[in-house]
Amino acid sequence: MEFRNLGRTGMQVSPLCLGAMMFGAWGEPDHDTSIGIIHRALDAGINFIDTADVYSQGESEIIVGKALSQGRRDDVILATKFHGPMDVPMGEPGGDPNKKGNSRRWIVQEVENSLRRLGTDWIDLYQVHRHDAWTDHEETLSALTDLRTQGKIRAFGSSTYPAHEIVEAHWVSERRGLARYATEQPPYSILVRGIEKDLLPVAEQYGMGVIPWSPLAGGWLTGRYRKGQAAPESNRAKRMPGRYDLSKPGNQAKLDAADELAVLAEEAGITLVHLALAFVLQHPGVTAPIVGPRTMEQLETQLGAVDVVLTKDVLDRIDEIVPPGVTLSAADAGYVPPALSDPFLRRRRIA
Repeated sequence: MEFRNLGRTGMQVSPLCLGAMMFGAWGEPDHDTSIGIIHRALDAGINFIDTADVYSQGESEIIVGKALSQGRRDDVILATKFHGPMDVPMGEPGGDPNKKGNSRRWIVQEVENSLRRLGTDWIDLYQVHRHDAWTDHEETLSALTDLRTQGKIRAFGSSTYPAHEIVEAHWVSERRGLARYATEQPPYSILVRGIEKDLLPVAEQYGMGVIPWSPLAGGWLTGRYRKGQAAPESNRAKRMPGRYDLSKPGNQAKLDAADELAVLAEEAGITLVHLALAFVLQHPGVTAPIVGPRTMEQLETQLGAVDVVLTKDVLDRIDEIVPPGVTLSAADAGYVPPALSDPFLRRRRIA
């Protein structure tokens, strides 16, 4: 594979990043099978792996660590993330409020846990999984800068940050003399194009690498979602029903678009998977979309996308089906700011 610059870090990565979210209890529970998928991806030329502490509550990191322990660590740009709770499953109530978030206290503790699970001395890219509105940027950036100085991480980035928070974070870095976010990991696919309005231009302006998650829209662009067919069952749909419930208008719009895109792919002589991945790959602001296979077959269907170049006519047709900057379902945006999720912040106090 060709290699692309990971922002301005000096690191070079393959145009596809292997996502490890589906390795472990959330997807493929057999460790040997997952390790086999990782090794196949590396043999195919992928040198970039992304995981997170919360994926199967640390199990994904353990599997990735096992796969790289067999003499392959030095060949891989290894990325992981922190932010979510680690003492209770994601989405469950309760837990220690200090065992999550973006505070220095949690960052310096959790990086050690990730290093142990991954079986490595350093993390190439350490990412803040979500913005934390209740923690100052300076608190987070100063802790990450210290970890980089200590050699425990090589670079750090953000994930699913609003564009204005990225600008604010860069301003804090400059004013306080701190290292800055080198990358951003946003949701991006043909069905989820909201970042084209502001996030991608901002990331390009600051020279950030962009590593989009869910380029297949959580499975919607695999060909499994077609009109007149029963929606397939999946663990992902069970964990995030709001993104798959066809009674919701946004998801019905996704089904309509996915059906039209499948027809377009057939007319272009390629698979829908290749159409979807090639679309993300061809955006000049994108470094490497993350593919998250659960099976070897899924990985094999995705690898060839790096050789696909979409014509202007095909890209124009995609723009007609889903206009630039449009996200069909708000549930796919990945982040809801407190100003929307907490009614208390939207209402003037009345005595």
